[in-house]
Amino acid sequence: MSYRCVAAVLAAVAVAALAPVPAAAQDEAAPRTPWGAPDLQGVWDFRSITPMERPDELADQAFLSTEEAAELEEERIARNEELASRAARRTQVTESVDRGEDGAPGFYNNFWLDYGTAPVETRRTSLIVDPPTGKVPPLTAAAARRQAAAAALREGVGGHSPTPGGWVEDLGANGLQLRCITGFNAGPPMTPGAYNNNVQVFQTENTVALLNEMNHNFRIIPLDGRPTVGLPQWTGESHGHWDGDTLVVETSNFLRETSFQRGSSDEHLRLVERFTRVSQGTLLYEATVDDPTVWSQVWTYEIPMQFNDQPLYEYACHEGNYGLYNILAGARAEEAAAEAAMNASKQ
Repeated sequence: MSYRCVAAVLAAVAVAALAPVPAAAQDEAAPRTPWGAPDLQGVWDFRSITPMERPDELADQAFLSTEEAAELEEERIARNEELASRAARRTQVTESVDRGEDGAPGFYNNFWLDYGTAPVETRRTSLIVDPPTGKVPPLTAAAARRQAAAAALREGVGGHSPTPGGWVEDLGANGLQLRCITGFNAGPPMTPGAYNNNVQVFQTENTVALLNEMNHNFRIIPLDGRPTVGLPQWTGESHGHWDGDTLVVETSNFLRETSFQRGSSDEHLRLVERFTRVSQGTLLYEATVDDPTVWSQVWTYEIPMQFNDQPLYEYACHEGNYGLYNILAGARAEEAAAEAAMNASKQ
């Protein structure tokens, strides 16, 4: 969605980044629907420069000081201004469309990216709140072996290319995003990404719907206690209920991996998301990840989402271009060349 959709609220978000959630909650009452439920509706912005995991150099520091948060924000704003004002450069061919020098060229230049400029308003040093280390738990032994085997198969293969011989079952490291099946930040669960860091919430007495324009992804969440159908889906099967003023969404029956953590999760993922409107301008999003075949323990992260008074815009993924065709055609040409070279070496 980039700067054109969020410029109007950038200043407000930057100021809010320096105040903890509890203070905001005390200052403003969260609105309610006509039927008495907390009103979660609207467009919510989850951009943040706070990393998912706590940096090693901050291992013993769970929160930034006000001064440290302001310094990070100033550095990011200065960096964006530097990239915006430098001389134009020609795009160059690299091994991957996503690898360009210093923010460009090679793929979209920095203008099109929208990571945000501020840490989360709680000033945490990581989005992860549990474990207390702020780190993603270790992989299980089986998951570590699977990831190592996949990495070996993909050695020398670009991030947007399929594993040699693959394309249908093996989608590649960025396959779900590349094939426009799920967006890189929509998950579920949702995580800050390069752009389109917004979710629109729609609400009735018996249903909540979440729209991520990344990619045209609607999740319809019943609140009426209906039984689970058990049909595996890319974004799983979700059911919701109210726990006081918090909407709790439980999701299971995933078809296979999602775009979360670059496809690390699998069909055994059980996800619990919590949405709490702590003030007029803040929707606290908490995601608890439970996938016992991938991670050695359950873990949780949270993002204080900020109200965005701009509408969502449609995200056109591959409509009208030749990206998928060219990527697959190029991969097959590379495979044929490699096979021909191998045959020639045997003669």
